Amino acid sequence: MTTPDPDGLLAEQLLRLTRRVHRIQKRHLEHRDLGITPAQSRLLRTLAHWGSPPRMADLAERLEVVPRAVTTLVDGLEASGKVRRVPDPANRRVIRIELTDDGRGALRELRAARRSAAEEILAPLTGDQREALGGLLDTLIDGTPVQPC
Repeated sequence: MTTPDPDGLLAEQLLRLTRRVHRIQKRHLEHRDLGITPAQSRLLRTLAHWGSPPRMADLAERLEVVPRAVTTLVDGLEASGKVRRVPDPANRRVIRIELTDDGRGALRELRAARRSAAEEILAPLTGDQREALGGLLDTLIDGTPVQPC
């Protein structure tokens, strides 16, 4: 009889949780009928955290995708009025991407959808469990081992 691989089981649980999170977030987004894909949502959130409008190459680097993928995302968001291309004031050949008022409104709706999805996902956990999970997830995200007490 083979012994179960605890790390393999944890990895499988994380993958299953990730898929569940995506399904629930997608359902909450569809209820708001924003017409925004998860990739477009990620681009809008990234833009919102930028100080000044970034170049497309900057977005591609931050999103860890090829520049062509950003072009496709921006094209769709620009067609729906959520972003616009603007010339760089210092170099007119450089194009920057900025959020429009519609884009900021969509971000508010996206945040609300993510909050309601998070409430659904975390509902079975107590406050203490949520806090412990947050600490564990931070450790996994940072890749820094927890120091023993």
